[in-house]
Amino acid sequence: MSYVEVPGAQVPIRMWTDPATVEGVAMQQLRNVATLPWIKGLAVMPDVHYGKGATVGSVIAMRGAVCPAAVGVDIGCGMSAVRTSLTANDLPGDLSRLRSKIEQAIPVGRGMHDDPVDPGRIHGLPTARWDDFWARFDGVADAVKFRQERATKQMGSLGSGNHFIEFCLDDDGVVWLMLHSGSRNIGKELAEFHMSQAQKLPHNQGLVDRDLAVFIADTPPMAAYRNDLFWAQEYAKHNRAVMMGLFQDVVRKEFKKAKVTFEDVISCHHNYVAEEQYDGMDLLVTRKGAIRAGSGEYGIIPGSMGTGSYIVKGLGNAASFNSASHGAGRKMSRNAAKKRFSTRDLEEQTRGVECRKDSGVVDEIPGAYKPIEKVIDQQRDLVEVVAKLKQVICVKG
Repeated sequence: MSYVEVPGAQVPIRMWTDPATVEGVAMQQLRNVATLPWIKGLAVMPDVHYGKGATVGSVIAMRGAVCPAAVGVDIGCGMSAVRTSLTANDLPGDLSRLRSKIEQAIPVGRGMHDDPVDPGRIHGLPTARWDDFWARFDGVADAVKFRQERATKQMGSLGSGNHFIEFCLDDDGVVWLMLHSGSRNIGKELAEFHMSQAQKLPHNQGLVDRDLAVFIADTPPMAAYRNDLFWAQEYAKHNRAVMMGLFQDVVRKEFKKAKVTFEDVISCHHNYVAEEQYDGMDLLVTRKGAIRAGSGEYGIIPGSMGTGSYIVKGLGNAASFNSASHGAGRKMSRNAAKKRFSTRDLEEQTRGVECRKDSGVVDEIPGAYKPIEKVIDQQRDLVEVVAKLKQVICVKG
């Protein structure tokens, strides 16, 4: 489908879904965002749903301002995937050992490494400017500097919630490795600190929603936020790179006889800010639950832990600010999912996937998400499908 434009807003709200199917609270959030004086456009993805501050699945383009709540608390959260030389014929009948080895190599949940991961020991991981990256931690907000030791040990760890590591097969039976994570606790603390700072600024006192507080260009608070924002986005990118390196090391060891090779890693943020130009204007584009889908750019759109995911290539649609959805999107809250579904439902909906099937992950059950095939179909003018993946192992935080 092409987009539907919502009437009555001061800037275009272009939606790649039927507005009638969007929760009322999410629609109100979108209308609230459209009232901001600095906004130049708003694109809404088919996986749209209510989120704290700003709607998940929204792309907000502003001139001379940025809203930290529209980025979200997991700054730089995103995906990585890589195609391997393995095929389904190389896999053992029982995948539980492989899942166990992945969980041993990469801490999940609130876990972290006992000691910081040495990037030099991970095969193929680029280490240029690694020390420079950590040296820049001295320049982030004083409020989080005491977290440096924790941040170094969490580098290369998964986290919880909807973060995951998957071992997948495409339609040709080729194995892909895929993972989803972000900037861990350090990104969350930086986000929450700057959200609270923004809400105190005089120009934000009359907003329809205090969570939409913004920083204004060419001011010290904006400079401080941009510094910390871009550092956290880089942390998230490094975090996924380290995890992917650890994941590949596990696969090399477990399939030693196959002498596994890997293609280039595809990686994309879906909670972040980018400086981009549209209609001759320099804009700050915030994607909260959306990926960049510029012409020819590869992206990853995951479904749920039992349905599979898509590797896509962007079509460069300027109406969406060169964006596409970041996943299937939730159709019910975590609490609602826990009330609606049981562990038996989870077992049924993840049949054939080596994964946790206990009460701790019922809120991530496929039934809590929108159908990924429909979400993909609604954005055929934003991306083209390169590969469809189906997980056979899913590691959840």
